[in-house]
Amino acid sequence: MDDQAKLAALQRHWAASDANDFEAEHDIYREDAVLDYPQSGERIHGRRKIQESRFVQPNKKRFMVRRIIGGGDLWVSEFVLSYDGVPSYVVSIMEFREGLVAHETQYFGDRFDPSPSRAYLVEKVG
Repeated sequence: MDDQAKLAALQRHWAASDANDFEAEHDIYREDAVLDYPQSGERIHGRRKIQESRFVQPNKKRFMVRRIIGGGDLWVSEFVLSYDGVPSYVVSIMEFREGLVAHETQYFGDRFDPSPSRAYLVEKVG
């Protein structure tokens, strides 16, 4: 699988995630994939358990991809994941093996107010 095909697979994955299409969302993973959430200390083994963990999550989810960058077997997606309308800023690092994701790590960050001390230095975005 070349880089264009991996990018297309990631775009399909995030679109399916946003549509709550749990079957299509998980087509990207190997059967023995591992998902890590470092902030909560959780690790999930296996495509079906990863899929179930997302299916049983009770909140209404929306995904807005900001960018996808990578090459070869290492890809990074930045996106805003809103749970019931409350945004979290997420970085997903995916490692491919044989054309499918073997390992994913997701890091979550909450929004915070800008510091007044640097207001004169910054441009307000998004």
